[in-house]
Amino acid sequence: VNELGEGRLKIDYLNAGAVVKPFSVMDGVHSGVLDGAHSVSAYWYGKHRAASLFGTGPCYGFTANQLLSWVYYGGGLELFNELIQDVLKLNVVGFLGFAMPAQPLGWFKREINGPEDLKGLKYRTVGLASNLFQAMGLSVAQLPGPEILPAMDRGVIEAFEFNNPSSDLRFGAQDVAKLYYLGSYHQAAEAFEILFNKTKFESLAKEQQAIIKHAVRAAAADNEWKAWHAYSEDLQKLINDHGVKVKRTPKSIFEAQLKAWDEVEAELVKDPQQGPFIKKVLDSQKAWAKRVGFYYLNNDADWRTAYEHHFGPLEKT
Repeated sequence: VNELGEGRLKIDYLNAGAVVKPFSVMDGVHSGVLDGAHSVSAYWYGKHRAASLFGTGPCYGFTANQLLSWVYYGGGLELFNELIQDVLKLNVVGFLGFAMPAQPLGWFKREINGPEDLKGLKYRTVGLASNLFQAMGLSVAQLPGPEILPAMDRGVIEAFEFNNPSSDLRFGAQDVAKLYYLGSYHQAAEAFEILFNKTKFESLAKEQQAIIKHAVRAAAADNEWKAWHAYSEDLQKLINDHGVKVKRTPKSIFEAQLKAWDEVEAELVKDPQQGPFIKKVLDSQKAWAKRVGFYYLNNDADWRTAYEHHFGPLEKT
C-alpha cells in the first residue's frame, strides 16, 4: 500500500497490543482509536458467533483457498460486512485474505491416540473451536497468544493450539511441550481479516480505496506462498534443533471432530437471536463447498502417492 500510495496513502504498522488488547481490536477500529487492524475474526466472536464462520467454522471439505474463493466469488464478503455493519452496527469495513494451511491440533505433553485421550484435558483455543472441543469433553480456555506459555507454566492449561510451525516456533511452544500433532478440523480453513474504520475508509479517494482492496488480494497470495516456505522450513527446525516429535493427528480424532461439529452447528442455528444469520452463512458455505468440493475432490491429483514415489513413506522421511 505504501509503495503504491506514493506518499499520498501510508499505513503505519503498530505491534499487537500497542494501542488496544488483541481481543479489543474490533472495538478499537469501530471507535476510531485505530484506523485499521490486521486480525482474525475469532477474536471478536463474543459479539456474534457468526464471526467465527469466517475462519474457524465447521469443516465441509473445502480448503482455505476455497474459503477465500467463496468470500470473493460466492457472496462471503458481502455476508461478512453484513454481519459487521448491519447486524452488529459497527462502523467498520472488512476484507479477508491469506488462505492459511489447516492449523495443527497442537502441542501436548503426552501422547494422544484417540478422542478418549482428550477428555478432561485443559486446552487453549479460540472462537467456535472452543465450542467444538467442549463438545468433545475438553476443558477449554480462550487465551490470546501472549498468555499461552505462562498458562502452560502455571498449569492453567495442559495443551494448546496456536497457528502454525513458524508462529509456534517464534513464540517458544517447543520450550513447554515436545509432542506436536499436525492436522485438525478445528480451524481447517482460516483467513486473516483486514479491518478499517468505515468513516476513515470512505473518506479516502476511490483510487486509494482501490489500492487497499487490491493490496489485500495481492498480500493474500504472497502470504500463502511465503507460508509454504516458512512453515515447512520451521517444522524441520522444530524437529532437528529442538527435539520436537511430530505426529499426524489420529483419524479417530478427525471423525470425533466432525460429529462434534454437527452438535455445535445444531445448537448455533437454534439460537433465537443469532441463529437465523448463522444459518444464512452456513447454508451459503455448504452450497459452495458441495459444488466446489465435487470438482476438487474428483479432479485433484493424489499428491501423497507422488510424494512417496520419490521420497519414500511419509512416516519415515
